Amino acid sequence: QVQLVESGGGQVQAGGSLRLSCAVSGGTFRSYAMGWFRQAPGKEREFVAAIGWSGGSTGYADSVKGRFTISRDNAKNTVYLQMNSLKPEDTAVYYCAADRSLRVVAGTRSSEYDYWGQGTQVTVSS
Repeated sequence: QVQLVESGGGQVQAGGSLRLSCAVSGGTFRSYAMGWFRQAPGKEREFVAAIGWSGGSTGYADSVKGRFTISRDNAKNTVYLQMNSLKPEDTAVYYCAADRSLRVVAGTRSSEYDYWGQGTQVTVSS
């Protein structure tokens, strides 16, 4: 029973920052590639950022490059998403996901991930 629990979402004004956390339990976290996805109302779930199981490979959607940073702390079984310079278009439910396939290059497709959190709402006001 691998479980992922996101936290850190909330409301922020445009230009502000939030730090999302995803705590993983019930599995071998250090062997999982981890990703962040988001879904706005009426839209498909889209890739945001990911980090390989080794922690040495990261990837970002073009829309967030330079503003968001993904990191992980294997000692705490936690992955983070630092979100800076937030824009109204960043408003969405953000989901944490885990890939157990020992991927070292971050995956960008939802189908590549095995476990998902329940999401945390991020709302960015103009």
